Amino acid sequence: MATRYWAVSLPVGQSSSASSLWSRLQESISKQAFDTPLYRFSIPNLRIGTLDSLLALSDDLLKSNNFIEGVSHKIRRQIEDLERVSGVVSSSLTVDGVPVDSYLTRQRRGEIGLFCRFVWDEAKYPTMSPLRDIVDGIHVQIAKIEDDLKVRVAEYNNVRSQLNANNRKQAGSLAVRDLSNLVKPQDIIATEHLSTLLAIVPKYSQKDWLSSYETLTTYVVPRSSKKLHEDSEYVLYTVTLFSRDADNFRTKARERNFQIRDFEYNSETQETRKQELEKLMQDQETLKSSLLQWCYTCYGEVFSSWMHFCAVRVFSESILRYGLPPSFLSVVLSPSLKSEKKVRSILEALCNSSNSTYWKTDDDGGLSGFGGDSDAHPYVSFTINLI
Repeated sequence: MATRYWAVSLPVGQSSSASSLWSRLQESISKQAFDTPLYRFSIPNLRIGTLDSLLALSDDLLKSNNFIEGVSHKIRRQIEDLERVSGVVSSSLTVDGVPVDSYLTRQRRGEIGLFCRFVWDEAKYPTMSPLRDIVDGIHVQIAKIEDDLKVRVAEYNNVRSQLNANNRKQAGSLAVRDLSNLVKPQDIIATEHLSTLLAIVPKYSQKDWLSSYETLTTYVVPRSSKKLHEDSEYVLYTVTLFSRDADNFRTKARERNFQIRDFEYNSETQETRKQELEKLMQDQETLKSSLLQWCYTCYGEVFSSWMHFCAVRVFSESILRYGLPPSFLSVVLSPSLKSEKKVRSILEALCNSSNSTYWKTDDDGGLSGFGGDSDAHPYVSFTINLI
C-alpha cells in the first residue's frame, strides 16, 4: 500500500477542457511512468469569497493541515500499538467502508473519467458555506476527536499502569515482591503467645540459616522453619517463636544477613486483592477493546474530513494560482520514488500557465508555493502522508 500521495491541480487553458487535459495526462503517465496510480479528484464548485479572504485562508491552511495530519497519525499509531499488545492481526483501516488506499485510488467511474472514491459530503459541508467556515468546522471536529483520544488513552494507560505495578510486585525477587500469593493460612501461626515470621534467606546462606535460626534468640520453636518458595536469589522460610521475642529475633537475623519481611495474613484482605486484580484485568481488556474500536471509527472520520480539507486547499490555491473563473483539473496520484522526477516533468509540461517558464523544479531556483509549500511548481501540488 502506498503511504504518500499527491493532490495536484493543473490549469485548463481557454482553448482546452478538463476532459482533454485528463486524457493527455493519462497518456503521458501511461507512457513515461506507467507504475503511477492516477485518479481524478472530484472537487465541487465551492464558494470563492473575496481575494482577501482567500489570501487570509491560505496563510492558515498549512498549519491546519499539519494539525489534522498529526491527529490522523496519532490515531493510526494508537491502533498499531493496541493491535500489537492485543496480538490481533493488523486490519485494514477503512474510510466510508473501504480501505484507506482504495478510498484515494480505487476507481469510481464518472462521465469524464475514473475518479477516486472520495465524494464531497454536501450534507456535512454545504458548498455554499464560506471556505473559512468549512475549514474551521473541520478543525473544530478534529480538535474534539483529539481531546477525546487523550481522555480515552489516559484512562486506558492509568489502568494499565496499575496492573503493571501490581505485576511488578509479583515479579520481583522475594526481597521485594508481594508474598500474599505464596503464603497459605496453614503456614502461619498467630496466637496470643506464638507468631510466625517470614525470613528471606540468600540461597548461598541456607545451611547457615538452618543451623542457626533456633539459637538466634532464646524463645524460638525448635524445627519450626519450613521452606515455602525460592527464586533465583532467595529462599522464603518460616520460623515460629514467642511473640514477645519477635523484635529481638528481627535484629539478630538482620545481623546474619537474613531479612524478616513484615507480613500479616488476612483472608479478607487476600480476597480483596484478588478481586481488585481481576477487576483491573477486566477493565484493561474492556478499555483496550473499546479504545481500539473507537480508533477504527474515528480514523475513518478524521481521514474523510482531511480529504475534504485537502479539496478546499486545492480549490483555494488553484483560484489564487490560476485566477477566475475556476478552470482546473484536480487529480490524485502516487508515483514511486524512481518515477517522481519524471511525473513532475509531465505535470510541468502539461501546465500551460503563462508564467510556467519562471517556475523551477530544480534546486537552483523557484518560488515558495502558496500555502507554505517547500517546492515551487507551476501547478498546485500537496503531499498527503498517510503515516
